[in-house]
Amino acid sequence: MTTTRSPRSVRQHTVLGSALAAALLLGGCGAEVETDAKASEKVTVNRCGEPVEYTLPQRAVAYEGGSADKLFSLGLVDHVHGYVMPPANPPVEESPWADDYAKVKMLSDDLLNKELVVEAKSDFVVAGWNSGFKDERGITPEILDKLGIQSFMHSESCFNYPKYPEKLSPFEALYTDLDRLGKIFRVEDKAEEVVGGLKKRVEAVKAKAPKGDPVPVFLYDSGTDQPFTAGNQVPPNDIIKTAGGRNVFDGLDQRWTQVNWEAVTEAEPEVIMILDYGDLPAQKKIDFLKNSPHTKELPAVKKNNFFILDYNEGVSGPRNIDGLEKFAKYLRELQG
Repeated sequence: MTTTRSPRSVRQHTVLGSALAAALLLGGCGAEVETDAKASEKVTVNRCGEPVEYTLPQRAVAYEGGSADKLFSLGLVDHVHGYVMPPANPPVEESPWADDYAKVKMLSDDLLNKELVVEAKSDFVVAGWNSGFKDERGITPEILDKLGIQSFMHSESCFNYPKYPEKLSPFEALYTDLDRLGKIFRVEDKAEEVVGGLKKRVEAVKAKAPKGDPVPVFLYDSGTDQPFTAGNQVPPNDIIKTAGGRNVFDGLDQRWTQVNWEAVTEAEPEVIMILDYGDLPAQKKIDFLKNSPHTKELPAVKKNNFFILDYNEGVSGPRNIDGLEKFAKYLRELQG
């Protein structure tokens, strides 16, 4: 899953050529695009731990909802050419930015690949490491650098990025991404506004969190022989902790990871958080947990304490805070 790479400067791309385009407004936010001269200038922004020079992107491609949501939350729909949305993702019509999704192209319902990006004539690709970008699929930031296509990775996924790792708590990684994208697209003020709003919502949840010992919570993603769950490097860990719970696997310095059922049994979770996505509905996971000899006697299962977390609330993106607010309300009601 890892490889070594060398730093490269991102090539400069063609930007809007007409002086009349200098005052174009970014969709949905009212922030002005810089003049042509300004847009052709480069800004240096970290891509994981690597400083990279960027010119203003005009044909961005986003992989999965978290990437697109980050761009749309900053009002950048006019700079997004399209998105790639595998079947696991919930329908885009359910997104708070459904109107923005409707304005850009659905490029594929499969995995991200180099040929798709090249065919789309994209000048900027947003994805995560080992999710959208992956050595085995032949699409990495280094490969795109050689093609003159700029790229950006979710900071949350940089934990195990070769040569240029970066470790941030998941919520801090979300804020960092919005700040960095704001610099790349020259909408720093909008990014500051969006991040400020998210932080206020997080603080409001903290203020209402239940007192006393945090409730032990097990996130169940998938797996029957061995469960797939969340370590401390992915958003559900921060969602659980901020709401007043404790991820029973928060001691694992990992992102999404595999454990064994014995460890789950020993942890005795009082709540099970189910990550819900298209090809494996939440109810099927709940039915399995209620019938499996490994889990049917767990306190959470016996009390029917299941909380369903939407896929796009569990992967890095602005909807993490929606998931936080919902889970916090669930915990307060559970303990009230």
